[in-house]
Amino acid sequence: MSAPESAPPLAPPAGTPTSVIRAEKAAHVPHRWRNLFTLTGMLVVDGTEGGLTTTLFPTIAKALGLDNGHLGLLAAAGKIISVPFGPAWVWISSRTSRRTALALSTALAGVFGIAAGFSGDFLALLVFNTLMAAALIGAQPIANAVVSDLFDDKNRARAVGIFYGAAAGIGAVLSPLIAQLSHFADGWRWGMWALGGVCILAGVAILALFKDPGVGAAEKQLAGLDAAKRAEVKPTFRSVMSLFRIPSYVVMMVSRLLSGHLLIGVFGIQFLVTVRGFDNATAAIAALPFGIGYFLGTLGGGFLVGVLDRRAPQRGRVAYIQAAQVLFAVVAFFGTQFAYAGIGAYALIWGLMGIAQGMNPGVNRPIIMAITLPELRGQAFAIMITIFEAIGWALFSIGAGFLANALGLQTVFLWVLVILMLVNAAVLGILYRTYPRDVRRVADELESRRLELTS
Repeated sequence: MSAPESAPPLAPPAGTPTSVIRAEKAAHVPHRWRNLFTLTGMLVVDGTEGGLTTTLFPTIAKALGLDNGHLGLLAAAGKIISVPFGPAWVWISSRTSRRTALALSTALAGVFGIAAGFSGDFLALLVFNTLMAAALIGAQPIANAVVSDLFDDKNRARAVGIFYGAAAGIGAVLSPLIAQLSHFADGWRWGMWALGGVCILAGVAILALFKDPGVGAAEKQLAGLDAAKRAEVKPTFRSVMSLFRIPSYVVMMVSRLLSGHLLIGVFGIQFLVTVRGFDNATAAIAALPFGIGYFLGTLGGGFLVGVLDRRAPQRGRVAYIQAAQVLFAVVAFFGTQFAYAGIGAYALIWGLMGIAQGMNPGVNRPIIMAITLPELRGQAFAIMITIFEAIGWALFSIGAGFLANALGLQTVFLWVLVILMLVNAAVLGILYRTYPRDVRRVADELESRRLELTS
């Protein structure tokens, strides 16, 4: 894919309208595939290290004398710390460069991951795991904003699908392998040390391979301008706060607070161990089909959203994101409220839940990109991922951890993975009214900006 990008673009035929030329430039941003695969590799490394504690928690619990409540606190602390650090990393990227911020956040996560491997008690593990989360959180909002500058609107769903799908697919293969470390008393420490080192190397790789396209490079209204011109409009505190005056953005933020499916990533393996009676290594087998399902849902979903964009440009994305919530709720009901013999049945169900959860990034990211201006997307994703999603996840993790001790994980899963997800689908129905208007508003603003910058 990278070879055609390295060749100089063919000159357009004489008389080609400038709007067509701009659209072609927006659709063929240089180095877009190399950048996407570099960011995907970073996401794999970050996600694997970030999920290590969850994957090996039953083993860590035995070593340090922990329970479900401690797992909830670890997950919640990591999400809470992301509330200030997510926007802070985006701010750092605007004051230095997105390349520098991505490399630094990944390398620092490696340092704290190595330190977590030396933990001798829960307090040390909590501190270093939380610091690692504070570093890791910088990558996602920045990377999502970069993807919006690499691909135009009609190709973003596919790109996001590849970005998240490939990362999840590779992560799914790695997770059962990492779980084999649970056979050794100090296996979780070895895993943290090894992945910490890989994170540091990934930071170096970003510096060597990533080429920032510049803000707004994939917008057809701005593609004819050089990067310096496009960068003249800077985000301010006031403009960031204006995101909450975008009706569709507010709906998406409320939806993140209702995204109960996120809990399966924290307590899924623990559920199979403590409720269904599997050992840690056997339960972790379900992570493979979940990851494969997530890969298929994200990758296939990205292409499907592209088809819906052509057939129902005003409503297709909304119908799709609603369907994803309902599908997850239905599968989770049959997967967590009934007991089955053998890990095979759960592997199948976890795979279906992975598909349903994987359907989300390929549509919710393009929705956010379509309703926000280019210079605000980093902060828009920081607010979504590191504030609203983090608050929701923290509440779910803390609440589920302690309620699970009192009521059992199966009851908690019924309310969070099933009932709350159906409520989420209903709330997202508001987008049928707000989304088309917000997309037109962004297009009009970018056209006005083009005229102003070229006058």
